[in-house]
Amino acid sequence: MKLTEVRGIGEKRAKDFAKLNIFTAEQLVRYYPRTYLDLTNRVSVREVAHNDMALIACKLVYVEPLKTRGKLKTVRALLEQGRDNFTAVWFNMPYVAERLKPGEYLFYGRVQNYYDRISLVNPTFERLDSNQKLKGLVPVYPLKSGIAQWVVRDAVARALSVVHPESLIPAPLLTKYKLLPLTDALKTIHLPATQKAMQAAAERLAVEEYFALIAAFRLIKGDRTEARVNRYSVTEREVAAFEKRFPFTFTNGQQAAVRAIYDNVTSPHPMNRLLQGDVGSGKTAVALTGIFMAVKSGYQAVYLSPTEVLAAQNYEVIKRLFPDFRVGYLAGASTAKEKREIKEALAAGEIDILCGTHAVLQGDVLFSRLAFCVCDEQHRFGVAQRNSLTEKGESIDVLVMSATPIPRTLSLVFYGDLDVTTIPDKPAERIPVSTAIIPPRKYDDMFGWIRGEIRRGRQAYFVCPKIEDDEGEATSAEELFEKLRNQLPDIRFGLLHGRMRDREKDATMSAFKRKEIDALVATTVIEVGVDVPDATVMVIYDADRFGLSQLHQLRGRVGRGADKSYCFLLTESSSETALERLNILKSTSDGFALAEKDLELRGSGDFLGTRQSGKFLSEIKNLKYTSNAVFMAKKLVDEAFERNLDAENIRRAAMEKYESLKDVVLN
Repeated sequence: MKLTEVRGIGEKRAKDFAKLNIFTAEQLVRYYPRTYLDLTNRVSVREVAHNDMALIACKLVYVEPLKTRGKLKTVRALLEQGRDNFTAVWFNMPYVAERLKPGEYLFYGRVQNYYDRISLVNPTFERLDSNQKLKGLVPVYPLKSGIAQWVVRDAVARALSVVHPESLIPAPLLTKYKLLPLTDALKTIHLPATQKAMQAAAERLAVEEYFALIAAFRLIKGDRTEARVNRYSVTEREVAAFEKRFPFTFTNGQQAAVRAIYDNVTSPHPMNRLLQGDVGSGKTAVALTGIFMAVKSGYQAVYLSPTEVLAAQNYEVIKRLFPDFRVGYLAGASTAKEKREIKEALAAGEIDILCGTHAVLQGDVLFSRLAFCVCDEQHRFGVAQRNSLTEKGESIDVLVMSATPIPRTLSLVFYGDLDVTTIPDKPAERIPVSTAIIPPRKYDDMFGWIRGEIRRGRQAYFVCPKIEDDEGEATSAEELFEKLRNQLPDIRFGLLHGRMRDREKDATMSAFKRKEIDALVATTVIEVGVDVPDATVMVIYDADRFGLSQLHQLRGRVGRGADKSYCFLLTESSSETALERLNILKSTSDGFALAEKDLELRGSGDFLGTRQSGKFLSEIKNLKYTSNAVFMAKKLVDEAFERNLDAENIRRAAMEKYESLKDVVLN
């Protein structure tokens, strides 16, 4: 149903919703709140701990004129609550100024309290004098482009009265497991009477989404009866000899992974395997050993990397380790002449190993005897793209790598079309990264120490959170970049964030590797796997806003050389829960243990959401649900297929929802 068919939504309002990627009534009712305001939980601004979130009833006195400094636009309002005067500030949200008028408001946001100067940063707000009907739990939606919360609430309420989606889960299973009707769950998630009801609705909606996702995985995986075409002649002795080319001894985990790959490539069926391992576990060495099995047997192999920086890095490593084989390089930045020569050599069988980026996926890139493909999954190389590679050869063996540890029970669900191998250990010679929690009072001391490290030839990362909704991820990165340049003028800073073009990102990372940049200010866009040996310092701002697994990944960007490395977790939060999480990270370097703890602590879609599954779970990224929802969905899919319940409808709906995605992601 078109959005304009919903009462009260005209063409102009539909254009506002289009900016939120909402075009139909069905999409509108699945645009879930990111949080809820408990209007019974209003507090005094004076009582709120620094950096905590709070709901504050107050009076808006005055809105200052919009201020612009470079690309940064700032709106500031003066507020009163009893005898307390404080401010609210919004960054890069200029439209807020037009919606703010003097009067009584509810503000919800993060409270900053520096030396008794209180401010709210990027708060959402409601006019009390025009919204007296608000009570209980009120949904707060992720918004941008100036559309107001009350507009979305009213539109959703109207859409719920005309949209009645049917569950994909077969009716016998809905009855057997007493699942809440889908329409009831949708109404409750937008208009919850209690926290308990809201949580139950979130679980039910998560089960629905995962049912479709896991069904699609199962259909993609199929019965795996494809017969092997490429016959490998490499011997175990030759593989063992190749391992000695590396300047370290393979760990037990690496050896087990190599054995799994060897068993695959000498089996009757082609390989489709996920290799996951912690930061520094040696996945690349295992993958290159797999490539050796192919080229030693007379076949071609390809190694795909997420960026040109990584592709070039891997190209140099492979040339060094494979001196008796012909290695080529193909990326978007390659010249027309280079591309033409590489393509001709590939087709003629004159290149044994190709290193490249997405440029390899082009239709005119042809191989003469491609048998083995390595995909670094961190560049979100998905099912559809892997399938396009398999068309470049017959019965190709595919090895996908992931450096994001997730509990094995969950990996068996998410990597539904892959066999899973995990490297649990790390090389003994890898020096652990020292981790420290730094409060604001020690920032200056930390900066002085970092300045000394840089003078000794070391490099540093400064990472800030990716900000969602109105602000955009570039806001805090650009702001921090300017602040640090002024504060530390003797240090050469670079900037990296998600709104930069790929070539700009690659150029910045290349300059950092060449030591033309001393310190890199970035969001979490920092590429996993980039090897910068002299980068020994990782500074993470607002560390309490990250999950443990993500903090661990960021920490893994340092400690890649021979020098001792350090990770500083900056936090202004006084929350015991936040400090407990950071102390867990400080006390362990085991990524899989942290992943298990992360799931236990967060128990929600934060862990299982878009970061793990790309576009797959974008609809439910704001819902808070436990891992039980995932396992329930898996159980329902298994039973539906075993009993052949509504199989054709499940096949049609699941594949329609996911097969059409051109960038399907499994990490």
